[in-house]
Amino acid sequence: MARQELAHIDAAPLAPVGASGEAFFELGMMYASGRSVPADLVTAHKWFNLAAMRGNRDAIRCRQEIAAEMSETEIAAAQRAARDWLQTH
Repeated sequence: MARQELAHIDAAPLAPVGASGEAFFELGMMYASGRSVPADLVTAHKWFNLAAMRGNRDAIRCRQEIAAEMSETEIAAAQRAARDWLQTH
């Protein structure tokens, strides 16, 4: 749990409210691959979901790919995290 909280804090300044789908996609790639942050599929799915909402088609594909590796509980947590981010930003 602490890792997810830390990931949320670390990524918050990288994702301004008006960020493009590409910015959210890059955050998803960082967390999916563990580039500069610990790999975290739940957080990656969250950022890919937000990127997809902003029109990034690559995010849709990546979100589907990592969802195949996640449990239903993890996917639900990622979706909740994306909704929470939208409500707080």
